[in-house]
Amino acid sequence: MVSNFGTMIQSVAASWMMASIDRSAEMVALVQACVTLPIMLLSLPAGAVADSFDRRRVMIIAQLFMILASLGLAAFAWSGLVTPWILLAFTFLLGCGTALNGPAWQASVGDMVPRPELAGAVALNSMGFNVARSVGPALGGAIVAGAGAAAAFAINAASFMPLIAVLAHWRAPGTKDDLPRERMGSAMAAGIRYVAMSPVIGRVLLRGLIFGFGASAINSLMPLIARDLIAGGPLTYGLLLGAFGMGAVAGALSSARLRQALSSEGIVRWSCAVFAASAFLAGPSHSLPATMALLFAAGGAWVLALSTFNVTVQLHSPRWVVARALSLYQVAAFGGMAAGSWLWGMTADGHGVPIALSASAIILLLCGALGAHSPLAPTGELDLSPLRSWRAPEPAIAVDSRTGPVVITVEYRIEPGDRREFLAAMAERQRMRRRDGARHWRLLRDISDSEIWIERYNLPTWADYIRHNNRITHEDEPAHDRVRSLHRGPSPPLVRRMLERETRPAPAGLEPAARDEREPLTDPSRAT
Repeated sequence: MVSNFGTMIQSVAASWMMASIDRSAEMVALVQACVTLPIMLLSLPAGAVADSFDRRRVMIIAQLFMILASLGLAAFAWSGLVTPWILLAFTFLLGCGTALNGPAWQASVGDMVPRPELAGAVALNSMGFNVARSVGPALGGAIVAGAGAAAAFAINAASFMPLIAVLAHWRAPGTKDDLPRERMGSAMAAGIRYVAMSPVIGRVLLRGLIFGFGASAINSLMPLIARDLIAGGPLTYGLLLGAFGMGAVAGALSSARLRQALSSEGIVRWSCAVFAASAFLAGPSHSLPATMALLFAAGGAWVLALSTFNVTVQLHSPRWVVARALSLYQVAAFGGMAAGSWLWGMTADGHGVPIALSASAIILLLCGALGAHSPLAPTGELDLSPLRSWRAPEPAIAVDSRTGPVVITVEYRIEPGDRREFLAAMAERQRMRRRDGARHWRLLRDISDSEIWIERYNLPTWADYIRHNNRITHEDEPAHDRVRSLHRGPSPPLVRRMLERETRPAPAGLEPAARDEREPLTDPSRAT
């Protein structure tokens, strides 16, 4: 929360400085866009890093980077060298630090609390941020008015120190993994694949994108609401941000009760409606108390919608991919915010702030209405812990973690009366196999024996094959049991694990069997 106070003070100082040195509404809105754009661009690599490395160290590195960026901006401000583009550049760098920190920070919540408490923990996390947001902007406005923006930037740099001290002493629960770490490209591809093959998370990303696009109007145009609609100064801007933050705190405090009364979809629909009404009514308002009341309501809707999206992603993602799933959610939500900030700034420049706010309200109403077609899944109890019932077989030939490609076939005997049910079960199995890393999945039928069906898929390396099987969760077990129960053979389904080999002439004096002992089983360039 101390660090968040610094972030809020920085936000006020950067936005108000831009409004002071450039009268363009588009440039003012770009300050918010430069905060959110790095999150859209860098969240997926940051998620892969958070899933592959020690999350505590990742967060410490991110905090140190943001300290350096804040000190650099403070030095430029004190020297009187800040131009609009320099201000946007340093704001972008701070956004890069936030992008690196975000997935590791959010995924670490699941390392601290049991799954049944995750929704409450995410709401508390949001509340901690918004407690700072409710007071920090007003404090930031006072600091900017009294000591200048440079002092505000320096305070932000100092605010990271307590968080670094806490992270230095915290130890996350360790997980033993004897496999080599995934390459960055493979880890990112695995995250994209998992989300693409998970319809529940896909719906969250779509709704988060639309909500972020519409809701960004109030945050990005708030300096102009303070300056043009209410005719105030930096203190007025701070009060408006404070009202929004206090509303967010109230929304977080009420989240537990609302979750008992409403479904996840119900919370999101009401949040969209309330935020839309607040944006629409804030346009014609020229009263500070009335606008603060509207922003209070918008803040509550903001935190309820975003925390519901966050919880839904976390509860439907196993721990091995949770940071990447959260990062893709951030890409969607913050990408919408970045695009919205730019568009609403252009709209305000061309047609005025009230028109921009009214247009954003229409987008939010569409986001709520979309729930009738693509509702969010309920955040019920899901056991996504690894099943760990699979044991790697002992190969008869020499293999290591990089050996591959590995070709898997599973042979089933299915009676004619079970064919329709088997095909339905295999459709779900295909989704799970591909979601967990399988490539080129195929279902084959023997033309000489109508009861024989063969499932076939590839994995790049032996290590990927082991990862693939270790990713099966307790929640997946019924789908796999359903397939096995339809098999009618005298023994379990026959599984063959084979290495794909290229035909090459044997070196003189070496027999093929001896070559298996002395040469790599595959061309290293293929083991990717």
